[in-house]
Amino acid sequence: MALRTEDQVRNQAGISLGFIDGNGDNVETTEFLSGVGQLTTFIQLGNKLGTTDFAGISDKPDGWFLPYNPNGVAIVLETKSEKEDLSKKKWEKELVKNIEILQKHYSKVAGILYNGKDCRVFMNLDEVPSPSSTLQRLDYYTHLFLPDTIDKGRIYELTKKINNCLHKEFGVKNLNHRMIFTACALVAVKEGAILHKGTDYSLFHQTILNQLSKSLKEAKKQNEKLDLLCEVYSEIKMNTTNNQSAIDNFIDWVNEISDLINSDKWNGEDVMAIFFNEFNRYKGKSERGQVFTPDHITSFMYRLLNVTQSDVILDAACGSGAFLVKSMCNMVKEAGGINTKKATEIKAKQLYGIEFDREIYALACANMLIHKDGKTNLEQLDSRTEDASKWIRSISVKLEEEPQAKSITKVLMNPPFERAYGCMTIVKNVLDSVPVGTMCAFILPDKKLEKDLTDKKYGNKVLKEHTLTTIVKLPEKIFTGVTTSIFVFESGKPQNGKNIIGYYIEEDGLETVKNQGRQDIRNKWGAIEDYWIKAIYDGNDSKYNTRQIINPSEHLSYQMPEKPFEICEEDFLKTMMDYEMFKRGIDVKVFGDGLLKKIVYASDVVENENQSITVTLKGGTVDDK
Repeated sequence: MALRTEDQVRNQAGISLGFIDGNGDNVETTEFLSGVGQLTTFIQLGNKLGTTDFAGISDKPDGWFLPYNPNGVAIVLETKSEKEDLSKKKWEKELVKNIEILQKHYSKVAGILYNGKDCRVFMNLDEVPSPSSTLQRLDYYTHLFLPDTIDKGRIYELTKKINNCLHKEFGVKNLNHRMIFTACALVAVKEGAILHKGTDYSLFHQTILNQLSKSLKEAKKQNEKLDLLCEVYSEIKMNTTNNQSAIDNFIDWVNEISDLINSDKWNGEDVMAIFFNEFNRYKGKSERGQVFTPDHITSFMYRLLNVTQSDVILDAACGSGAFLVKSMCNMVKEAGGINTKKATEIKAKQLYGIEFDREIYALACANMLIHKDGKTNLEQLDSRTEDASKWIRSISVKLEEEPQAKSITKVLMNPPFERAYGCMTIVKNVLDSVPVGTMCAFILPDKKLEKDLTDKKYGNKVLKEHTLTTIVKLPEKIFTGVTTSIFVFESGKPQNGKNIIGYYIEEDGLETVKNQGRQDIRNKWGAIEDYWIKAIYDGNDSKYNTRQIINPSEHLSYQMPEKPFEICEEDFLKTMMDYEMFKRGIDVKVFGDGLLKKIVYASDVVENENQSITVTLKGGTVDDK
């Protein structure tokens, strides 16, 4: 059998990799350029990509995969005929030269040397083992640059370094500003900005702003308030900007976190949850109006309401967007992944959020941008107002494969707890504004409804118009300084005396890690979540026996069982002695003081060899073993 020529090997490799289609035509999309051949120069490829990084370079690669986003992974192919030995140094040098050319524009380049029988693979300039002599699809080579595992400790470490750098080296005192600045840098990298070490602060700052503006250009046609992200970013001021070492460190750390967000090993929202929660550990008491929901609780509430890919979700106090991002990722996963048509519909039409705080609103926009969409349905409004109510009522979306338009179908929220922030006003306004029968889950302090029931302001009104179906008391360590429960309502249907079902999740399996907050280091939460979701759906908590039937006219909170009454012999004797002294008119305090003085000052204390203590009093002795 004749050995294949280089042209034959090149064409076969192009099809196997996915660089060309079955007809031999190059594959070019809005996301990337790919192809094979010996006629196309790097100059021509650079022109198509819109970069001058390859200007003057007339070399011609055998094959290429070049994403428009320079933060993506580029692939360059070097082919030889079957008769050539790939171990020859000269062939390796040819491939390395092309890798170095692509490195002028990309930080991650995969190089493939192939002769139809054998295959050598490089990640940048380092050769890596190839799984076989057979070529893989291009996804295999792009995924080489994704971490095999994600080290949570590393993410905490990077976030802490970023926070300290912005605080101490740049002098950014405002915590929200430090978070927003970092989030905007992550968005810029995700969207294609290249942050180079050695860049001065002015150019570094402008590169991020330019990418933000570019990424928001189309979305702003639908939601002009997205301009707030660029405005807030522009308002962040540094006390000092001439520390090049600090700038370079920040760029390194942001690029590393960006890679972790793109990892297949975790959903992006998990990384972002760690990122935001880590920053919020540094909040002072005056900054705690905003409470960010832990990732495992957003997951639990998503399942508690049985959210599916068909739902339209509202969070009217969305903070950084934790519930919306969790819903997005789970719904997209159910739909079959990010490349499905349904995923696009979910991001564009099925996630709605309101945030009043201007800076936190900007943070939510950044978080949704990092996850590629969902940002256009965020509104900066006061959720206590009629304007917010009108906006919620106006939501009506026509989904493909569904005959009728939909409004909000599920509500997931963690409103601000304090009355000063209008906690119950927000809850009632949301319940009043969504369609009848909408299931709504709110995290609130345990006794919040009972306090408002007592002063007749909100508790009675809420129950007159809406049904509280379930209370799930959360572990007491979830939020510092306050114990909380999840309150599940069905909107538009009066309580009318219907009982409430309560449960108590005493432990979540998370443990406190020094300087890293509470983490599921022993991977316990998954099984705990599964148990409680099933127990609540089935109405059978056989393992912990916490299920309660709560009469709403008596309580609007989970009732912790009273500790059983116990009495020991010492208690009995003390009570008897107190009663005897009361009958005789003896002052207990005076008697006790006098007895103490007698023992301490008017007695002989001797420690014997058996380590017992003998106290000699005028009336006899007392041995204390």
